[in-house]
Amino acid sequence: MTSTNRKPLVITAGEPAGIGPDLCLALAQTDWSDRIVVIANTQALDARATMLGVSADGLTVLNEPLANPYVCGTPDPANAKSLLAGLKRAVEGCVDGEFSGLVTAPLQKSTINDAGISFSGHTEYLAEITSTTTPVMLLVADDLRVALASTHMPLRQVADYLTQDRLRVVIEVLHADLIAKFAIPEPEIIICGLNPHAGENGHLGSEDAAVIEPVVSEFQQRGVNVRGPLPADTAFTPAAGHADAVLAMYHDQGLPVVKFAGFGKAVNVTLGLPIVRTSVDHGTALDIAGTGKADTGSMIAAIELAAKLANR
Repeated sequence: MTSTNRKPLVITAGEPAGIGPDLCLALAQTDWSDRIVVIANTQALDARATMLGVSADGLTVLNEPLANPYVCGTPDPANAKSLLAGLKRAVEGCVDGEFSGLVTAPLQKSTINDAGISFSGHTEYLAEITSTTTPVMLLVADDLRVALASTHMPLRQVADYLTQDRLRVVIEVLHADLIAKFAIPEPEIIICGLNPHAGENGHLGSEDAAVIEPVVSEFQQRGVNVRGPLPADTAFTPAAGHADAVLAMYHDQGLPVVKFAGFGKAVNVTLGLPIVRTSVDHGTALDIAGTGKADTGSMIAAIELAAKLANR
């Protein structure tokens, strides 16, 4: 354990039918058990502990009431409001100084939407309840850091979404938090192109020249160490040179690289928030919930990184 921060981190257990409870229970057997507070349904947690043959002793748990009893592997839309209430409780505790940071286990987005609640992901929801205009998703795997200029949206909407103004704000948030939260005094950032070959001089799309290049040039003139747009198929290679972070234009341009490089130990960080928030790099894994097969690597990495960021 590397943290010296005295306030506990808060962990939201996520979808109770998934592996979130398994991950939280595993934390009871680690050195982090007295440094965290878990928000979960206590009955669901106890039932999962019995299923796994483990104990929740040692964990501090804030009860999150559920509308319906959970069924392992089968999310219930009736519980959606309860899960979001628990997440809001965790955020309020971070804002008020009760907790030093937030670590989230995965939620089932489709189930929350099935409940009639518009929900595209933790990133957007946390931004909404903290009045954050532009949250930035950053995936971290060791020294590899990949940020996203757009997050959870259909691919056909990305080109229209990426205006100069939006891209400018994303780069500003990324640059500022690399300095403030990651203690990198002069960060180097590679900016990916949107189209194949970064547009191939306009033959494969106009967005790279019309939108991305002017913004990159603007930041360079301000003395910010950014370069691009670089073709995404080479931006992550040694030929692109050193970078403290790579900014991908959309979700599946950047995340496959991170998950190939560090799946099971990568961490999702939300930049731009007034709180520290990290998360695991995987989903609810409904098919293995309660089987004892859940890998805690990403959860431990998320906790360790959240503690470091909170200390800074």
